[in-house]
Amino acid sequence: MQDAFTISPLGDGALLVSFGNVIDEEVNKKVLQLFQQLENQRSFIQDLVPAYSSLTVYYDVLALHTKETSAFERARELLLPLLNQIETNDASPGRDIAIPVCYAKCFAPDLEELAVQKNLSPAGVIQLHTSRSYRVYMIGFLPGFPYMGKVDSRIATPRKRHPRLAIPAGSVGIAGEQTGVYPFASPGGWNIIGRTPLPLFDSERKEPVLLQPGDNVTFYPISEDAFENY
Repeated sequence: MQDAFTISPLGDGALLVSFGNVIDEEVNKKVLQLFQQLENQRSFIQDLVPAYSSLTVYYDVLALHTKETSAFERARELLLPLLNQIETNDASPGRDIAIPVCYAKCFAPDLEELAVQKNLSPAGVIQLHTSRSYRVYMIGFLPGFPYMGKVDSRIATPRKRHPRLAIPAGSVGIAGEQTGVYPFASPGGWNIIGRTPLPLFDSERKEPVLLQPGDNVTFYPISEDAFENY
């Protein structure tokens, strides 16, 4: 493990543990295992932010800084033993969550264009999008927005050149090899191919954010009636 990661300062009170710059399930498991380990020993940690292949650690500068050692150097010393013990098969398994999606034209402004670009029918795009399980790699951009992957290479497509000013909550999109769901109405540049009636963020729930990194998501198609009556 010693050569498989880097630790670098990130401002005055944080550091970045990076395992590379990739979308890879095994790498993401390392990130989440480190996250889980540090969650259990918060003596000097103020916040943790997991991403695809990195973990940002915000630490208490005053608790770590000494005359001999900077806070960053001390935090690095404390992290190294944990990093050298990571085994990806020890990572906690994620939950399996199925999300209903209506792919009707009124909810899918980019579905037909994507189908034409990929020499597929809209039904073919839907079949490929619903045919596999997606790992939630990280939550970001908006509270509860899941970055998931990877989509079938036959429907992978770049973000739109000109983002929309308003995308409705629940919109399901594709950007590159990723798929995601907008938990709130928001500007955005993902290619929208459907919409779910399932709230991904609900402040009334004990856990407001529905999905967590490490979860496994499948999508299944529903009708417009089912969407309206969900």
